[in-house]
Amino acid sequence: MEQRAGSPQLLRRINDRAALLALLDRGPLTRLELETQIGLSKPATADLLLRLEESGHVLRAGFREGGKGPRAQLWAVNGALAHVAAVDLTPQVLDIAVSDICGEIVAEYRYRPGEETDLGVEDLRRAVSTAAGEVGLGIEQLHRVVVGLPGSVDKRTGHLGFAPHLPAWQGFDVLDRLSGSLGTSVAVENDVNLVALDEMAVGRAVGVDDFVLIWIGRGIGAAVVSGGRLLRGASGGAGEIDWMPCPQAGVTGVQRVGDVLGTRAVMALARAHGLAGDDLEKLLAEDAGADQVARSAFLRDLARRVALAVAGVVSVVDPELVVLTGDIGRAGGSLLCDLVAEELGELVLPRPAIRPSLVTGNPVRSGALRLALAGAREEVFAIPS
Repeated sequence: MEQRAGSPQLLRRINDRAALLALLDRGPLTRLELETQIGLSKPATADLLLRLEESGHVLRAGFREGGKGPRAQLWAVNGALAHVAAVDLTPQVLDIAVSDICGEIVAEYRYRPGEETDLGVEDLRRAVSTAAGEVGLGIEQLHRVVVGLPGSVDKRTGHLGFAPHLPAWQGFDVLDRLSGSLGTSVAVENDVNLVALDEMAVGRAVGVDDFVLIWIGRGIGAAVVSGGRLLRGASGGAGEIDWMPCPQAGVTGVQRVGDVLGTRAVMALARAHGLAGDDLEKLLAEDAGADQVARSAFLRDLARRVALAVAGVVSVVDPELVVLTGDIGRAGGSLLCDLVAEELGELVLPRPAIRPSLVTGNPVRSGALRLALAGAREEVFAIPS
C-alpha cells in the first residue's frame, strides 16, 4: 500500500526506528526512560513497545531495581533479529567473531593453517561456517560478513591490491567470489581502516573529524579520516604508506617506509644501539630496564624514521591528530609520540597532536564488527520508502 509523507504508518515506522536505536545505544530501558529518549507521550511509547514486542523486535528484559514504588519493566532489542560475522584475515590466521544485532559476541573461532598453506576463500568459508555453527546458525543465516585484511579491493575491478603477501587472493573479483561462496552479504575492508573505525568509536579519535592513524607492527599502513569519513582513493590504496619512498641520511638507493619501519628493520636498529633481546615490545617499553642512554638514542632514531614516513601524509591532509598504533606504535607509548612530534616539526608546517592508540584487543576484528553491525542495523531497522 502506498504511504504518503506524514502518514500515520510512516510516522510509526520512524518512531519505531528511533526507539530501537535508542535501546541499542543505551541498553535495556524502562518505558519512562525510553519516553524521555525519543520524546513521545506515555500512551504513544507504551503502544510502540507493545507493537515492537508483538513483531519480535523487542523483548522484556527484567526489571529496574532500586527505585521507589513498583519495579519498572525493562525493554531491550531482540538480539536474535540478525547475526553478523567479523573476520580478521592475515597470511597466518583467521580470527572470527559472530555477534547478534545488539553487538553481543556469541561465538569466536580462530583458525591457523599449516605453515606452508596459503589461506584462501575456501578456508574462510569453512572457518566462518564453524564459528556460526557454534550457535546453531548456517553461514547463509548471517546477515552480513565483514572481512578485514592487509590489502585493498579496487572498486573498479574487485581485485585485491597491495597484498602480495596474500597470493591465494589475487586475480579475481574478491567480493563476487566471497558472496558466492558464503551465500550472504559480504564486505571487504582494509585492516588499518577498520582500526581507525574502532579508534573513532572508543579510542583516541572519539570526536575527531580529521586524523591519521599509523599502524607500525604487523605490516605498515595508514588510515586517513577527513571530515569524519575514511578516504579510500580511486583504487582503494589511500594510506598504503608501506610503499612510499623514505630516504635515510647516508643511505644510497631508494628505500620504502616498509624497509625502515618493518619489525626486522626496527629490531636491527635496536641492536645497532646496543640493545639486546628479541622482544621488541619490551625494548620499547618505558620500564624495559635497558641502558637508558642507548634506549633514548634508539627511540630518537626510530622517531625520526616515523616522522619521515608520515610527513608527506600530514603535509597533504593537515590532520588534527596522528594516532600511532600496531605492536611497535603502541609499545613506544607517549615518549615515542613526543619524539615523533619534535622530529615532525622539523619537516612540515602542520603541527598535529601525536598520541598512542587507546584501543586494546584485536581492533581489526572489532572495527569489522562495527562495520557489519552498522550495515545490518541499517537494513533491519530501515524505514520503507
